[in-house]
Amino acid sequence: MLNKELASVCGLFCASCGVFYATQEKDFIKLQEIAKKLDIPFDKVNCYGCRSNEKIGSCVNCFIAKCAEEKGVEFCIDCDTYPCGELKEFQKKMPHRKNMWKSLARIKEVGWEKWFVEMFDYYTCQKCNTMNGAYNIECRKCGNSPGNDFVKENML
Repeated sequence: MLNKELASVCGLFCASCGVFYATQEKDFIKLQEIAKKLDIPFDKVNCYGCRSNEKIGSCVNCFIAKCAEEKGVEFCIDCDTYPCGELKEFQKKMPHRKNMWKSLARIKEVGWEKWFVEMFDYYTCQKCNTMNGAYNIECRKCGNSPGNDFVKENML
């Protein structure tokens, strides 16, 4: 179950990304919608996590991952310049990035493995155990509201 490819350098949890779970579930309708929305070819939509070799869109040339690699750190919180201006700007741009600082602090405190298990629970529907993203106000499988604890804490 633990998969470091799903633990992004910036503290996002890749398994809660709509592109990731649409790829895993082979939800071609959802993947076609994403391709159209992002204006990329359908065959370039698949994503297997931020640390994998198969990523989507802006994740392919992620400046954060490149920076971490150049500095030899696994997570941004391990960097001498954390939190840098670029990371602060990145965090502010999208609602699903709201908990990045909290996630990175937790990774530092307990390690990415324990954080990973916690995030899996955090983004899973309490009623049917389906992984949902930050924008799933209702569970995408059973309709339970909220779809996960992130939504409960941040979006309702």
